[in-house]
Amino acid sequence: MKNTRDKISPKHSRKIRGTYGGPRDSAARSYRADFRRAVCNRKIRGTCDGSRVSAARRSHADLWTDTKHQAGFTIVELLLAMALSAILLAAVAAAFNGSIINYQQNEDIFKTINSARQALYRITTQLRTADAVDPCEPDNQCTMITAEGDDITYSYNGADNKLYLITNDDTTDSDYVLCNNVTGMIFTKESVLEGMQLEVKSVQISMTVVSGDLQRTISSAAVIRRNLH
Repeated sequence: MKNTRDKISPKHSRKIRGTYGGPRDSAARSYRADFRRAVCNRKIRGTCDGSRVSAARRSHADLWTDTKHQAGFTIVELLLAMALSAILLAAVAAAFNGSIINYQQNEDIFKTINSARQALYRITTQLRTADAVDPCEPDNQCTMITAEGDDITYSYNGADNKLYLITNDDTTDSDYVLCNNVTGMIFTKESVLEGMQLEVKSVQISMTVVSGDLQRTISSAAVIRRNLH
């Protein structure tokens, strides 16, 4: 009986051993050798590159630290910013305060002028319908007999800057303050001689009022209708 080993061909024996001869085995061995060299080189380079990486990391950390310090504000910059902010806030506060003061002054002068206009309207209305006006009164007073028969006097007192309404029929009552803040008031009466009697034809009124630093002058006029003949 022949030996079984003699019957097996070389190619079959290589299949059994799991290896092949020829060019394929050479290529496989060359690949494994190249792989081992590559791994070895990477290990060597990794060791050498490790120090470089560490140095690069330290340099990057120092650069990042410097960048963080450079991104902040210095004390001089903070003081300068605070000074500019204080100047801007002071300017805004001054403008706001000036606006409030101006508004208050306008409001006060409006109220004063409105009160003076109401006083002039009352005086001129009573003058137009008056039965008689005294032509001998001084310029700061106007005495008349109203259509209802009341004997009244409008008198400006420069001592207290007030315009008073005085009822001459009743001397027991106090004088009524018709308007405040009056710095000047003039009753200009235009009179004519009718027969033996002097009659007032018209009255021009000029009133000056003040509120704070503001001063305004308003005027009005009235014609005595009963004396138009």
